[in-house]
Amino acid sequence: MPTPRMRTTPLPGIGTQYDLVTQEDHHISVVAHRDGTRTLAVYHADDPDACAEAVHLTEAESASMIDALTPAHHSPTLLHTTDLGLVAERMELSAHSPWNGRLLSDTRLRTRTGASVVAVLRRTGAVPAPPAHFRLAGGDVLIVIGTRESAGAAADLLAQG
Repeated sequence: MPTPRMRTTPLPGIGTQYDLVTQEDHHISVVAHRDGTRTLAVYHADDPDACAEAVHLTEAESASMIDALTPAHHSPTLLHTTDLGLVAERMELSAHSPWNGRLLSDTRLRTRTGASVVAVLRRTGAVPAPPAHFRLAGGDVLIVIGTRESAGAAADLLAQG
């Protein structure tokens, strides 16, 4: 069975778009908005760039769909951040970011925004719970957890410097 073709596109200030082309060449996308809502879109078969239908889902509706799509992965012992009013977001650090090459502590991210970097994904591997002296690099993907507001402030801080 071929591997699904998934593409992820950051949408600054909006969220992230996930595009999937199925084995049967159906194009589906999900825009994960920073406010927790989602937009699910299905594209015309004869024109993969023309949206046939788009459905906007609330955060609760999105969570219901996730449960429906992954029932085998559902576990009552898992901590769901949305149940606690928290979000976890992936934030890619640009090679042109003023934080590129600087220490994580230089950002003062937790102090300035209230959000925490819980891991950094790098081409060489994952760094869970990076220490304050961890040196950031362009292309790093920071896993940030916090409230919607603090995660948004962290994204702004990382983007602007």
